[in-house]
Amino acid sequence: QVQLVESGGGLVQAGGSLRLSCAASGRTFSTYTMGWFRQAPGKEREFVAAINWRTGVRIHGTDSVQGRFTIYRDNAKNTVYLQMNSLKPEDTAVYYCAAGLFVDPSNSWKTELYAYWGQGTQVTVSS
Repeated sequence: QVQLVESGGGLVQAGGSLRLSCAASGRTFSTYTMGWFRQAPGKEREFVAAINWRTGVRIHGTDSVQGRFTIYRDNAKNTVYLQMNSLKPEDTAVYYCAAGLFVDPSNSWKTELYAYWGQGTQVTVSS
C-alpha cells in the first residue's frame, strides 16, 4: 500500500523559511515523478514543483515560486523535500505531495497524472 506522509508545515512570518518533507513508502519509486502541489481556500490546486525520482530532473512551477522554492530528494530515506525560502502571505495553502508513474516533465503540472496523494500539510505565512 502506497503511503505519502507530509510534514513540516506550520506558521511562519513573511520572509521566513520552511522545509516540507514527504516520506514515501509501499513500493519502489524509482520510476515515479514526485510532485508538490498547493491549494489555497477557494482556489484550484496549483502545481509547485516536481522531481523525477530516478534522474533527479526537477521542474519548478509558476514564476511566483521559482528562485524561492527548491525540490530535492533523499533516495536513502525515500523522502522528497520542498525547501521554501522568502515566504510570502500568498504562499499560504495546504501543500500536498503526490506520486505519478512515468510522468513526462512537460506534464508535471497535471494533477490527473498523479495516482497517489498525501493528506496535506498546512503552511500559513503571516504578514
